[in-house]
Amino acid sequence: MSTADRRTRIADAAVSVIAEHGLRALTHRALDNALDLPPGSVSYYFRTRAALLTAVADRITERSRTDFEAAGFGLDHADTEPSTAEVAHGIAAWLDRLLLDRRADLLTRHALIVDGHADQEIRDRLAGSLFSAERAQELFSAWDIEDQRAAEDFVAVLEGAVFDRFAGPRRALAPGTADSVEQLAGLVGSYLHGLRAR
Repeated sequence: MSTADRRTRIADAAVSVIAEHGLRALTHRALDNALDLPPGSVSYYFRTRAALLTAVADRITERSRTDFEAAGFGLDHADTEPSTAEVAHGIAAWLDRLLLDRRADLLTRHALIVDGHADQEIRDRLAGSLFSAERAQELFSAWDIEDQRAAEDFVAVLEGAVFDRFAGPRRALAPGTADSVEQLAGLVGSYLHGLRAR
């Protein structure tokens, strides 16, 4: 296994430990145990806790970017302009997969963002790790909407939608269901309809 692969495996294990046991449970020794490695192995790859948390932030960001690139959002038909409903449903399906498959990333990200003891640079990295205003602007450009503030507002809508579903009042609505996608599509669609009507 290459050094890069080992570092990735450690970062993934760190995400799991934080999501399952909380931020205080994350130690080099806990990761050695979780990965069944000899004592001191994780310290060899990540000398400090800050280095380990930076790797966690980078890993969550990397997965988010990969997910985003793989999602079509209804924009994969270059010949025709996508409808608001198509894009809203595509984004809703993507958010639903995020809630279903990456719950550990969501829990870990929020634990680190709200932790007052976490390094501010790491918190700033994580703040932009799930959604990107620049990428939202790329979506809007397909509709000839060049409004950076609208893109930033849309990111805020997505952040709120995800938090609502994994930790807020709608957390009982199970992801991976038609009802889940429909709820998210309605919320996303409302914003996009309003944006296009301006």
